[in-house]
Amino acid sequence: MSSPSNRLRTESRDLMELVVLPGLAALLPWRIGFRLLRRLCELLHPYADAVDSASRHAAARGWVGDATHWSRVRRLVTLIDHADLYLSRTRSDAWLRRHVDVEGNWPAPGQPGIIFTFHWGAGMWGLRHAKASGLQAHALVAPLDGAQFAGRRVLHAYARARTAEVARALQSPTLDTSSSLRPVLQTLRRGEQVVAAVDVPSDQVSASAEVRLLGLAAQVPRGLFRLAVNQRVPVTVYLTGIDVGTGRRSLRIHQLGVRDNVELLAAEVFAFLDSAIREDPPSWHFWGEADRIFVRPSGASLAQGPDR
Repeated sequence: MSSPSNRLRTESRDLMELVVLPGLAALLPWRIGFRLLRRLCELLHPYADAVDSASRHAAARGWVGDATHWSRVRRLVTLIDHADLYLSRTRSDAWLRRHVDVEGNWPAPGQPGIIFTFHWGAGMWGLRHAKASGLQAHALVAPLDGAQFAGRRVLHAYARARTAEVARALQSPTLDTSSSLRPVLQTLRRGEQVVAAVDVPSDQVSASAEVRLLGLAAQVPRGLFRLAVNQRVPVTVYLTGIDVGTGRRSLRIHQLGVRDNVELLAAEVFAFLDSAIREDPPSWHFWGEADRIFVRPSGASLAQGPDR
């Protein structure tokens, strides 16, 4: 059990990194707010522990060239991702039209669909755009009662607020599938859509699929891919990137349609994440979970990136 002084430091850091710094974005026009956030990252070096962990895991796999630049980008992307909670709360869809460059189209409303995305970039405005395009989508979210919140009230409050904003952005309740995929089936049968970030460790689920990611074998949850194939549900993939030089956002939407093979579908979906990470390695938020996602063959070298 941590001492009161350690807990105070943790709570104070969480308050600064999850509320105060990202919340500044809601107070200013985005072009000015972005420049301020970028400057604060350079001065204060927030998220130090998480950035260091991510950098170590990425470097071990060969995806860190200039370590200083890599960490600078990672801090800024993290801060912007947190800032999107406050921006989404305070900005209309006009903000989206002004600051987000969109490629591709969502499926027609009123049809069941599974929408896959990843913990890369900052996804909140992708949700806003899906709703603005007429989709009735429900996001899959993890339960908010895990051990990671023990002694961290600020983090817990932030996670609940973010989940609530996801539901507000989509104007649909979120789905907790920790016990079964039944809520997903019910949603699809109503002609609605399900959104899931699928680049998560598979060690807490009963079935996994192996995919290739950055030249390495990775284990990912299999359930939604199997459901999409068995139920012949159309699949869409989207990614939301950040230009760390200008603050502009990108939303790329790819409709894959119906697929008939689980392994091939999983490989096709994760090929989009592979391409995104290769384009911008620091923007993948799950580098810190790499040991739980990638499969390391006994005695094999990890390094696969361009600086190998």
